[in-house]
Amino acid sequence: MNKVRITAIRQTVYTDLMEQYENPIEHACDVRPGQVWVSEDGRCPEGLCPAAWQSMREFVESLAAGEGNFYDGWMKNPMSAMISCNDGFRPFSFYIEVI
Repeated sequence: MNKVRITAIRQTVYTDLMEQYENPIEHACDVRPGQVWVSEDGRCPEGLCPAAWQSMREFVESLAAGEGNFYDGWMKNPMSAMISCNDGFRPFSFYIEVI
């Protein structure tokens, strides 16, 4: 199986939605841009946010198994994907790629 690198690229924060819908919270996310994890055998790397993993798990497992070219040519590198976590207020984008 392939190793898959997961790189935290960028976080978007929707303060207007947070003000309108979210209960105030002190701390929501530990991910920082530039953080890197490596998935071996399609498993969740230690320290990766469990919610983010649920958003990308199927893509990582597919890449680890040698599959790719999601959505018929979506990515310039067919053995990669750009996936966001499921936080509707402050989603993080992750670049996942076979290494």
